[in-house]
Amino acid sequence: MSAPSPIPTADLPVPNLSGAAPTAPAPGVAPARLRARGLVKRFGTTTALAGVDVDLGEGQSLAVMGPSGSGKSTLLHCLAGILRPDEGSVVLRDRDVSALGERERSLLRRRHYGFVFQFGQLLSELPAVENVALPSMLLGTPRREAIDVATQWLASLGLAGMEGRRPGELSGGQAQRVAVARALITGPDVVFADEPTGALDQATGQEVMRILTETTRRAGASLVVVTHDAQVAAWCDRRIEVRDGLVVGGAA
Repeated sequence: MSAPSPIPTADLPVPNLSGAAPTAPAPGVAPARLRARGLVKRFGTTTALAGVDVDLGEGQSLAVMGPSGSGKSTLLHCLAGILRPDEGSVVLRDRDVSALGERERSLLRRRHYGFVFQFGQLLSELPAVENVALPSMLLGTPRREAIDVATQWLASLGLAGMEGRRPGELSGGQAQRVAVARALITGPDVVFADEPTGALDQATGQEVMRILTETTRRAGASLVVVTHDAQVAAWCDRRIEVRDGLVVGGAA
């Protein structure tokens, strides 16, 4: 498979700096952007997912809750194309993600998905602006163009003037804002956030969730948040609970 074509500057998603959010579909009514049916995933003799159905609407945010070992992180990894389910399907719009090979899934993740992790997973040797620009450059965007858009993203998240700081020079909340900008710079269909506030104090975590939910909504992306914290889940449009590999609460 050939490398992806460079993205013209005009096509790069630029943050909405006006503060006006686009009209979002009502929760529970939006057509599915991401749909999973009958997901089963086993690790040896352990069944992590035992037949899970999930719908994620256009522009919706979904919190996936559950205790440690419940299967919630495995569900995120299957939805994101990191793992292939042993049974069932994951469809992004009209594309069957679960049927793709490893290389195709990797390319799909780069172009259509964004990720925010518990500890940010920023590259320590790169300044903030290059951490944000990197996903666009990996898709073929010229460096200067990607840096220009990354600078706008950082400014929109309150980090103007911090473009040259490396992750070790940022607070935990600032680093997560960088991670949010990095997740959104390519204009993804879905952002996956795995315990995005787990390494933060409560006040900073609430601020990060406000930024994450508002910014993804303004960018037109759907959002999946894995969390054990009910206060974090409360920021999302919908909530489901996973136990023993099954959805046992909320509307999938």
